[in-house]
Amino acid sequence: MSVLKEPILKLSRSNGMRSFVSRNRLGRTMARRFVAGETLDDAIVATQELNKSGIKVSLDHLGENTSNPAEAEHATQQYLSLLDRIAQEKLDANISIKLTAMGLDIDPKLCRENVCKVLERAKSYRDTFVRLDMEGSDYTQRTLEMFQSLWDEGFRNIGVVLQSYLYRTWDDVEKMIGQETRVRLCKGAYLEPDTVAFADKEKVDASYIKCMEALLDNGNYPGIATHDQQIIDHALKFVADHNITPERFEFQMLYGVRRDLQRKLVEQGFNVRAYVPYGAEWYPYLMRRMAERPANLIFIMSQFWKG
Repeated sequence: MSVLKEPILKLSRSNGMRSFVSRNRLGRTMARRFVAGETLDDAIVATQELNKSGIKVSLDHLGENTSNPAEAEHATQQYLSLLDRIAQEKLDANISIKLTAMGLDIDPKLCRENVCKVLERAKSYRDTFVRLDMEGSDYTQRTLEMFQSLWDEGFRNIGVVLQSYLYRTWDDVEKMIGQETRVRLCKGAYLEPDTVAFADKEKVDASYIKCMEALLDNGNYPGIATHDQQIIDHALKFVADHNITPERFEFQMLYGVRRDLQRKLVEQGFNVRAYVPYGAEWYPYLMRRMAERPANLIFIMSQFWKG
């Protein structure tokens, strides 16, 4: 783990830093590199531009850990409006939702009701796909349990995200392959204790490659979510060696990260999907991106400490 990653992730929970970065012009400019904007219209424009380049999109309205039913209802309405606009604009896009935004911390029953509203609306639009995003390890089991209950109820327009830095992920991958669930595989971006997650990058990468190979070989249209050039090269060699055709999987990358590589993979005939977040609650998301590339935040942090 980078020496700076842990303190930056801790700053993602700092109200003082949040207030400073949110008001700071440089902070807001930096956010626009990784966040499409604060409004639904901003997100739609960004999606249209990516679609013109042959890049698919997964849209996410930013916001986590709602604290009352009204906030959870607001998040639900945002996703319903998002699904409406995707259909109206005929976008090549799906959506990604966080269960804590839908009320998981308030009441699991309320959260499930809200998620069902979203899934039903998505189903009405030719089974638009909905990804249940993954959050910190405190939510992993609860997220997968919620997913499983929805899957068992008959919803098939849903998938999950699994994080290779968690020790448990190989077992979760095997289960999802067994029931043909669509998996987005990422490394993981939250600050986790070594009781549940690998701290060493080499071990995280080794876990990623093991899970990725299984998903490419036997999974249901997995999303290979990484910007790591060595892992992408490994994936390209693996699919070539195993005669895995491009329509069986997709590469997934973050909005504003490795745009050159996204375009290159599309030109080579591979499916690429960009994760496009938007909304006013962009600060925690920005800090997770900064933790991945700490040099981007050094100047903002130096200004903050000057007070």
